[in-house]
Parts: sequence; structure tokens; C-alpha cells
Amino acid sequence: MPGHTADDRAPLAGRNALVTGAGQGIGAAVASALARAGARVTATDRTAEGIEALAARHAGPAGHGSEAAGAGSLEARVMDVTDTGAVTAAVEATERLHGPLDILVNVAGVLRPGPAAQLADEDWAATFAVNTTGVFHTCRAVAPGMARRGRGSIVTVGSNAAGVPRTGMAAYAASKAAAAMYTKCLGLELGRSGVRCNVVAPGSTDTAMQRALWTDEHAPRRVLDGDPATYRTGIPLGRIADPEDIAEAVTFLVSDRARHITLQELYVDGGATLR
Repeated sequence: MPGHTADDRAPLAGRNALVTGAGQGIGAAVASALARAGARVTATDRTAEGIEALAARHAGPAGHGSEAAGAGSLEARVMDVTDTGAVTAAVEATERLHGPLDILVNVAGVLRPGPAAQLADEDWAATFAVNTTGVFHTCRAVAPGMARRGRGSIVTVGSNAAGVPRTGMAAYAASKAAAAMYTKCLGLELGRSGVRCNVVAPGSTDTAMQRALWTDEHAPRRVLDGDPATYRTGIPLGRIADPEDIAEAVTFLVSDRARHITLQELYVDGGATLR
């Protein structure tokens, strides 16, 4: 990427990154991975507790960086992706402090399960407000500056449910499908400027969101082996993903190793969708 130098130990050295939904799960893993790769990461979430704990872990004793392998850093900033004014203000403050953003990773997401024909209005609206409109807010705040500078990478963390129907997950699946297509359309429009936009689509991942769906001790086995009653295949690789598995894919896509990859949707689901 023009204007940057990097080595194998810190491939994102000198890059400024903003990650949403970084308070836990995949978002926390992504923020950590980018910092270890050398980026200056602003980890955001709608509440402070998770991101402040994440920043403290990276600062380490006396600020010596207990988790950082490269020259990166990680700081917390409260930001609600559903509030367009808050997003704009957070992006402007981050860029005043650290300089232009080179990387945006949209991870913030919510899941409100329920039968497709029985979803409450508020559950549908809340799901789209975070999973889809939140992506729109952050991309609109960040992408024009990237385009003017002629560089940048945006990754939206979607879901394999965006491409394969799931029972009880209509709002989530639809919102993730909309966010994925928005990200690809943005990438098409920004391609000539040098900005790349991609989607990472995880399957079942060991997060609080995933565990909230487990109703008994046999639930993880049903995820692995499949569940004919819900028309769901299992996971061919025979394991549920760790958040770090998703973070590694994101880190690759925002790096120069993926400099000729854009408009793509990378499924990181152990083969569960048979794609």
C-alpha cells in the first residue's frame, strides 16, 4: 500500500485502524490481532467495560504492552454505531489524535432469534440498526477520506447465515446479507481509488452470542454433527471456531498480502455451508 512500509513481524506497522464491537468475542480478537500486527487500533463499543479491559491488557504492567508482538497499540473509545452523530464524532476525534484511518473493521452485531413470521417490530428494527445501518454509518464516515488519500481497507464481519437460510435467525441473516452487499457495492464504487472492501463470514464461533443459543449440554455436539430438525449441516472440520480464527482472516484481508483482493466474501466456517 503506498505510503506504508511493513515487515513480517509487524505487517500493519504505521497503520491506523478502527474496530467496532470490540468489547468481546470476535471484535476483541480482531482488535488484538491488528495491534499485534503493528497497527494503532481504536477499539470501540457502545459500552466502556469490555474495551477498557481490552486496552488495559494490551497496555500491560507500566504500559509495556503485555499482548503486543509488534509495535502496535490499542486504545478504547465508546461509540454506538446506531448513532450517526456519535460515529462521525468518534472518527473525527480518532483521526485528529492518530492521523487518517487506513483500516475499518465492522464487527458490532446483535442477534435476536425468533420465527420469521413472528418477529416483533422492535427486534427487527434493533437488529438492522446495529448489523446493517451501523455498517453504513461507519463506512460513510471513513470511506470518503480513504478514497481521497487513495488507500484503505474495509472489512465487514458478516455471517455464513447471510448466504444459507437458518431457522429462527431471519432478522440476523437478512441484516448480515444486507451489510455484506452494501460493503461489496461500496468496494465497487471505491475500487478505482485504491480502497478495498471485503466481507468475512464466520460460522459457529465460540462467543457469548453463540453460547446464548445453546439450550442444553448437547448443543455444541449438534453444531458439530448437524441438526436435521433445523435443516442444518454440521462442520466438516469437526471444531467450532475460536474468535482468533476469524481475526486471522481479517488481518490477512486488511494487509498488503491481500492487496489485489476486493469485493470478496470469505467464509470462515470450517466448511459448514459446503461452499
